[in-house]
Amino acid sequence: MSQDTAAAGTAKPSEEPTQDGQKKQDETAEEQPRQEAWAARRDLIAHGPDFVSTLVARDQFGQTGGYHYGDKHFHIGARAEPPPTLSGPIPRAEIDELAGVFRGCDSFDEALKRLRDDRLVILSGGRETGRRSAALMLLRQLGVDSMRSLIPPASFPALSDQVDSPAGYVLCDLAVSRNRPLVEAQLLALREQLERSRAHLVITVEPSAALGGIPSVRWEPPSAEALLHAHVTPVTGEAAWPHLLALTAVQEFLTRHHRPEEVKQFALQLIAHHRGELDEAELAAWGETAVETQVSRWLTEEKPELRDKAFLVSLAVFDKAPYAVTAELSDGLFVRLHALQEPGLPPPIPVFGSSREDRLRLAHADGYVTTEVTEWGPLEGRFCARFQDGRTAPLLLEEVWNLHPSSRPALGEWIRKLADDRRPLVRTRAASAAALLATADLSSVMAHLIEPWADGRKPHAWLTAANALTMAQLLNVPTISRILHDWCIGDVESRRWTAIRAYGLLGPVHHEETLAALVDAMHRPPPADETEIGSENDEVPEEARQLADALELLLLAVREPVLAALAELLTTDRVVRPHALLAFLQACRQTNGDDSDRPPVLDWYAQAAAAEDPTAARHLAVFWNALLSDRTHNRKALGVLRGWVRAADEDPETESALAALLGTLVTTHTNRRRVSHLLDTVRDSKGARSPAAVRLSKRLFLD
Repeated sequence: MSQDTAAAGTAKPSEEPTQDGQKKQDETAEEQPRQEAWAARRDLIAHGPDFVSTLVARDQFGQTGGYHYGDKHFHIGARAEPPPTLSGPIPRAEIDELAGVFRGCDSFDEALKRLRDDRLVILSGGRETGRRSAALMLLRQLGVDSMRSLIPPASFPALSDQVDSPAGYVLCDLAVSRNRPLVEAQLLALREQLERSRAHLVITVEPSAALGGIPSVRWEPPSAEALLHAHVTPVTGEAAWPHLLALTAVQEFLTRHHRPEEVKQFALQLIAHHRGELDEAELAAWGETAVETQVSRWLTEEKPELRDKAFLVSLAVFDKAPYAVTAELSDGLFVRLHALQEPGLPPPIPVFGSSREDRLRLAHADGYVTTEVTEWGPLEGRFCARFQDGRTAPLLLEEVWNLHPSSRPALGEWIRKLADDRRPLVRTRAASAAALLATADLSSVMAHLIEPWADGRKPHAWLTAANALTMAQLLNVPTISRILHDWCIGDVESRRWTAIRAYGLLGPVHHEETLAALVDAMHRPPPADETEIGSENDEVPEEARQLADALELLLLAVREPVLAALAELLTTDRVVRPHALLAFLQACRQTNGDDSDRPPVLDWYAQAAAAEDPTAARHLAVFWNALLSDRTHNRKALGVLRGWVRAADEDPETESALAALLGTLVTTHTNRRRVSHLLDTVRDSKGARSPAAVRLSKRLFLD
């Protein structure tokens, strides 16, 4: 991919104009842009005279003269009424078949009582939870013989004209919103008509329906185990059920959320296994395909709506992350997807729309309270969300990217926006999303995401690219190793930075390959204006700092193998030497971060000194001797030792480890003078000599 193309990929979105673009916009402020056709129509209706507004609004009343062009529709008398809402009979065979496998529950009993008393009940439940089946069984339980299915009416009062016979009626998916609310007076009138007709009515609505104070029953279906039992035992008998239930494939299937229809299909497979037509491996494989089927249905069917689809994709990126972050950022994806699907039409975002529970139920996800790790420390009590099946997130992202490529512009722009977020969690999930997508289509992800990040001007974008490549390598995406090596020794500075950081992160997994690539990068001819690490100037070039950071990560994560390799290069490779010394110095400055705050390198030396093989201890001492004798790092190395002495005032184990290390270093006359002066000059905040320094001096120079 060319640099020009890559640079184009990092262009800011239109809502974030550059300074030059803003200046140009200010200069041409007097030039009004061409108004969109729909906006022009809206303004014409709102602000024009009466004849204009009525004409443009399609209907023309009171036309008294002049010419009229176009179609003419004449209505004599009152305006034509819309056709009446129709109902159709529900086949008896469907009801009888359902009755054989249906199982009741607490919400069913509550709804039955209300239907018996009021002749009307509203079931509020999620899609594909069996609420229509429950409605039919409620009517059957009351002894209703004739059942009819109603088409949702244009207006709620029109229902009274439809329930005109002594039958049981079912109205599914009634649209109830803040713009079309249910009014209690209308409900009372409908109930009165039901009493006159001796009819019963069950209405099902979405959980998010704006019912206000109107009573309803929240439909909670029976457990998957109860449904599976109902489908299987009529064929296999009760005696076979305990054995079938104990099968591993069945237990794994029941741990995840499934629609009643999926339970029915799995029951057919379980019956086939009972008959010997299917082995357990095939049964387990069928359970796995249920996840793929669910993902496909989410994305291809009309329901869920686009905003809910965007939430599902966002949850795939932020699986096991705080729910609030997932929901907040999903709206940004929805806006971008809506712009592709309905260009020019503002996306409707109900600020107080779907409840958290409804969304998690739709996504087959669980909510749980846990501790979130932040840069300021752990935060307790964060509500997080995760898919019930761990395979859902990668499958969903892969299907969106590969099978619905029309979404790529919106999804790619959204992920790039995530990489600019101030929250580390969000930036990291942007990288992980790119890595997951790379498993499905590496070339496209490199072009849309990783290369634009690596070629950008912002270092945090380089870090996101490095994180993405790191995770892609851990996911065994082919050719990532080649990409990293080529970038590491290439001529593009930002890509070298990216590859070096990725190598540092990959060190614990591939330390030999990582170290070899970093050494190759060190031997690249430096730019003419680059300052050498070993110069008297304290400022370290950025690339050299990144190489040192990568070596530091390798040292602290892998330890002995990397230490041994660098100790050998320390004396044989003058190019690697300054990078290795800087990396070791940075590693010595690190702390464990626990309550003891003990330096990890000092602990490392104590453990190595007590081990049977003293090789690691000897290598650590070699590095310290090299630091103390190096003009560039001598002062900073003594500063590290000074900090360790102060830490020894509070920690006897730190003092013991430091005594062992200093005992190795003072074997030469020069180091003896350095250490002696150091211990004589360490003071506490009150100016008194450090107690640990006093004890160390006696131990080192009087013994």
